[in-house]
Amino acid sequence: MSKRAVEILPNELPPVFAHLGETNRAMLAQGLVRKQCHRAAMVLHKGQPVSGAYLVMRGRLRVFALTPGGTEATLYFIDPGETCVLALNCLFNDLLYPAWVQAEETTDVAVIPGPVYRKLFETEAAVQDMTVHTLSTLVFRLMAELELLHSTHHKQRLANFMLVHAAADGCLRMTQQQLAQHLGTTREVIARLMREFVAREYVQTQRGAIRIRDVFGLRRVITREDEAPGKSARKGKKS
Repeated sequence: MSKRAVEILPNELPPVFAHLGETNRAMLAQGLVRKQCHRAAMVLHKGQPVSGAYLVMRGRLRVFALTPGGTEATLYFIDPGETCVLALNCLFNDLLYPAWVQAEETTDVAVIPGPVYRKLFETEAAVQDMTVHTLSTLVFRLMAELELLHSTHHKQRLANFMLVHAAADGCLRMTQQQLAQHLGTTREVIARLMREFVAREYVQTQRGAIRIRDVFGLRRVITREDEAPGKSARKGKKS
């Protein structure tokens, strides 16, 4: 992680921190560590002690695990205004970090030292509520991912990932290697599936990005309607 200082004032933090009591607000301002992570930089490694609560201000962090075969598999993302629940768990239970964290793009992170965060948790109901909400949100996300992992194949997971993470213009700005890392497979598998999607005119590939052409076609992939016996792939309405 870069040591470059980033100007993040306490009143730029989410409202839960901006409305602290005067004493706690002063404690936060004194202890807050500001860091900038360059794109693809490793922020946390598995087995690393956690120094504080990691709150994303700008950019995005990716939390991932490694499969026995050595491929990466994304667990969840941390977007602006969100904090890493695994880091919180390590703080409260004195554990080492159980995964890896990488910056998806240039990302500004506010690190609230462990003792400061624990003190805020003890005295500020809003921080307690935010912590519980963060925990429940992660459990929901992980359960959804586990359900998807065990009930679908790579083709369905790829179609779902593109629909969930594409921008409003239908463009997913990721390489096939990045998609493979997110889904815990190889680039060769993604390339084969992408060729099938292109042949069916579901997507259009370009350098460093994929553009969705047929939203309904990808939805049929997820529900496996395109695999129904005796039916050929139907073209849906273009997005």
